[in-house]
Amino acid sequence: MSKIHDTAIIEDGAIIGRDCVIEAHAFISSKAVLGKGVTIKQGARIIGDTIIGNNSKIYSYAIIGDVPQDIKYHNEENAGVRIGKNATIREFCTINSGTHKFEDCNGLTTIGDNAFIMSYCHIAHDCRLGDNIILANSATLAGHVKLDDYVVVGGLTPIHQFVHVGESCMIGGASALSQDVVPFCLAEGNRAYIRGLNLVGIRRRFDKEIVEEINKAYKFLFRSGGGLKDNAEELLEKNPGKYAKKMCEFIINTTRGIPLKKEDING
Repeated sequence: MSKIHDTAIIEDGAIIGRDCVIEAHAFISSKAVLGKGVTIKQGARIIGDTIIGNNSKIYSYAIIGDVPQDIKYHNEENAGVRIGKNATIREFCTINSGTHKFEDCNGLTTIGDNAFIMSYCHIAHDCRLGDNIILANSATLAGHVKLDDYVVVGGLTPIHQFVHVGESCMIGGASALSQDVVPFCLAEGNRAYIRGLNLVGIRRRFDKEIVEEINKAYKFLFRSGGGLKDNAEELLEKNPGKYAKKMCEFIINTTRGIPLKKEDING
C-alpha cells in the first residue's frame, strides 16, 4: 500500500504503483505514471506525460517533465519524459519534456535504468541517456544530447546540444564538451578533448582480455601520422573484436567531430 502525505497534490488520472511514498507538498500530474516502490520526496514535481520506473527516488524540489526551455516549443502533444527503474534523481534537478523537432526524438526525453543524477543537474529536451549513467552535481546537458551506457559526467560540466558520448566514457569535472567522445575514452578540459582511455571505468566492467582489446584499438586509432577516420576504416578491415569495432564505427559515423589536441591527428 502506498503512503501519500495529506498535503501532496495528485491530479485525477495519475497512476500510482503499489508501495510508493509521496511526501508533503509533492505534485503528481494527471498524465504521470509511477512504478511500484517509487519515492517522491517533499516538494518534488512530476509534470506532464512522465513515466518513472520501479524503485526510483525523486528527491526534494526536483522538477521532472516540465516544458522545454525552447522558444520554438508550443505545447506539443504526446511529448514527455521516460525514466527507467532504480533511478536516483537528487535535489533541484530539472529534466525537461521532449519535443517532436526530429524523427529520432519521438517526443521524449529518456533516461535508462540505474541512473544516478546528483543535485542541480539539468537534462534538456530530447536527451537520450542509457543505463547506469552518473551525472555529478550541476552537470548540464543541452537538447538532443546522447549518453550511451555507463557514461560518467563530472560536476559543473556543460555538454553542447547534439553531442554524442560513447559507452563507458568519463567526462571530467568543470569541462566544456562540444564534440563527440569515442566509447571507452576520457575527455576533460575547457574545451574538453580526449586525454586517453577511461581505464578505471572499463576495468570495473570488463575482464583483462577485453581491456587489452580496447587498449590496442585506442593505440591504433589515435596513432600519429594518419587521419582518425582513415585509421578507423583500416582497423575495421582487419575484422577487430566487438568493442574495437564499436570504437571504429563511432568515429566513422560522428557528425560533430572528435575533440583532439591541436597537435594530434585530425579526425
